[in-house]
Amino acid sequence: MRKVVALIGVWVLCILSVGIEPRQQTAAPPAAAAAAPAREPSWAFPVQQGTLPAETGSKALPGSARTYTPEEIDNLLAPPDWLPTDHPPAPAIVQKGHAGALACGSCHLMSGIGHPESADVTGFSAEYLMQQMADFKSGARKDVARMNGIAKELSDDETREAVAWFALLKPRRNNKVVEADTAPKTFTAQGRMRFVDPAGGTEPTGSRILSVPVDAQRARMRDPNTEFVSYVPVGALARGKTLVETGDGGRTIACGTCHGATMMGQGTAGILAPRLAGQHPIYLARQMYLFKDGSRNGGTAALMVPVVLNVSDADILAISAYLASMDPTQAR
Repeated sequence: MRKVVALIGVWVLCILSVGIEPRQQTAAPPAAAAAAPAREPSWAFPVQQGTLPAETGSKALPGSARTYTPEEIDNLLAPPDWLPTDHPPAPAIVQKGHAGALACGSCHLMSGIGHPESADVTGFSAEYLMQQMADFKSGARKDVARMNGIAKELSDDETREAVAWFALLKPRRNNKVVEADTAPKTFTAQGRMRFVDPAGGTEPTGSRILSVPVDAQRARMRDPNTEFVSYVPVGALARGKTLVETGDGGRTIACGTCHGATMMGQGTAGILAPRLAGQHPIYLARQMYLFKDGSRNGGTAALMVPVVLNVSDADILAISAYLASMDPTQAR
């Protein structure tokens, strides 16, 4: 029994599947960007349901001197770099992909903050990122549609260069979590991203997290400063706070045990605990489900399996919502 309790101490340790995981786009993707399989809960595992109108003409982003066509924006092998002076000089693989290796910046953006269907990879140590890439490459951690093929395609030098660059990037607060019984009507369109329905209307939030970009146009342009709002059920944040901060009387254990009081991550007894604060909430939820079904292995993932089995769907939603609401710009 004590061994099981000890395992619970790392229940959030690997929630974050923070490897470099690109997303599907409207342009014809390479083989490594196959369609993601449908599974439940659908709000955590987005699959394209509809299509937004095609974009035309040259696009410009406020504050940038550059312009790109929609085709250039959706090129998974050469993503737009709207604000090149806002980040350190990027290695080639971040800016230019090859064969089955998509350019890292196509899905994680040139700021590293990514989108809900991919990941925010800022604020993590190079050691943690290297472990994730090794797990993808070996197949211990499964992501057939994206990262398994990409990790195998990359050279060791490319992996190290990309990891070192992402480890330099600072997290930012780009998620707003709103409790509401109803939310704008939404659907999942290009890139497996959820958007507010242009036709308008509302729908019950239900037992879901509905993450949409604040500005759909800028999100489609891969604005490196894209912001999101996530609608969650009323009461989710309070429930999440209890689970995250106290473990709710033994249901789990306080996340700060491994990730620090501010959920910014830390290394404890040789275990690398990633940042959880401010991460995309549906991404956090997705990782807990992947631990449950065994799709996510490698590293310390084995410690997560007996832990996630004890949390309900409602707990996963609440934990994800509360962690996403935290400010990742605070000092460690």
